[in-house]
Amino acid sequence: MKAVGLFRYLPVADPRAFVDVDIAEPELRGRDLLVSVRAVSVNPVDTKVRSPRSGEEREPRVLGWDASGVVERTGPDCTIFKPGDEVYYAGSIVRPGCNSELHLVDERIVGRKPASLSFAQAAALPLTAITGWEALFDQMKIAADGADSGRTLLVIGGAGGAGSIAIQLAKKIARLSVIATASREESREWCRSLGADLVVDHTKDIVSQIRSSGIENVDYVYCTNSIEEHLGAIAEIVAPKGRVCSIVGGGSGVNVGSLFDKSASFSWELMFTRPRYQTGDMIEQHRLLDRVSELVDQGVLRTTLREVITPLNAENLRKAHGLIESGHTVGKIVLEGFA
Repeated sequence: MKAVGLFRYLPVADPRAFVDVDIAEPELRGRDLLVSVRAVSVNPVDTKVRSPRSGEEREPRVLGWDASGVVERTGPDCTIFKPGDEVYYAGSIVRPGCNSELHLVDERIVGRKPASLSFAQAAALPLTAITGWEALFDQMKIAADGADSGRTLLVIGGAGGAGSIAIQLAKKIARLSVIATASREESREWCRSLGADLVVDHTKDIVSQIRSSGIENVDYVYCTNSIEEHLGAIAEIVAPKGRVCSIVGGGSGVNVGSLFDKSASFSWELMFTRPRYQTGDMIEQHRLLDRVSELVDQGVLRTTLREVITPLNAENLRKAHGLIESGHTVGKIVLEGFA
């Protein structure tokens, strides 16, 4: 079957960064689904895994952790899906990715594709929807039934894929007041269109911009980019007893002790944790994605797709990675169909 893989970890401008390959069809086991992939989305995690470093793969390594498609076959222990079902999912970081014609994924982390969306529109959602849902409702304990209505969330990096769905979840589901950060007019307008009540520029003083609007502190902070860069502002603007969640791992420069004075809580969110460690509650990602699908079909949430590139091949995957690495993408980039 056709796939896009890598043998070496090279700069995206290098034509050898990705190659078109033919690989063997994977073998079904347990609760695996064999999915015919129709569209995939590219995320910062893809670029981080591909980023230049030493080492070479003996067999092509296939990346990709956001997909939509159709179930071709099911493993012997599957109980949720059947052949012909349309699905969407983010997969597992410790298994081969979805940049291939056929892909294996555990059904417990797969959702039913929103019926109202195309495959490309659906592929833009899974990874960031899981991340946002877990960050807001699991890690920061924001009520998903609107019980925290009126409280304030700051989304640092509002125009990217993660921020785009988080704004919607916070506004439409939790009914919070949402502040987003964005530095360009295009990205600011995108955040407003998704429901942000206030947009500030993260390349300038975030705290002074928020306070000049009459808001002294925020109850929650969702950081989707450099926690090192923004921790000082976060510690200053978060309310006493507030909650902070970062989806970007930090280095030795991250000292969350700056939150101590306010008794603010800090947590990390990585949506790959459940499938990576085969946690007993893996099925929650299936339920989460099904709930998001329902909300999309009800018109509550919308896709965050902004650009579709066809077909899915090595050249176009390099292009998509380059766009992500530029740091200026708005919404999500999706690749659709094999040539």
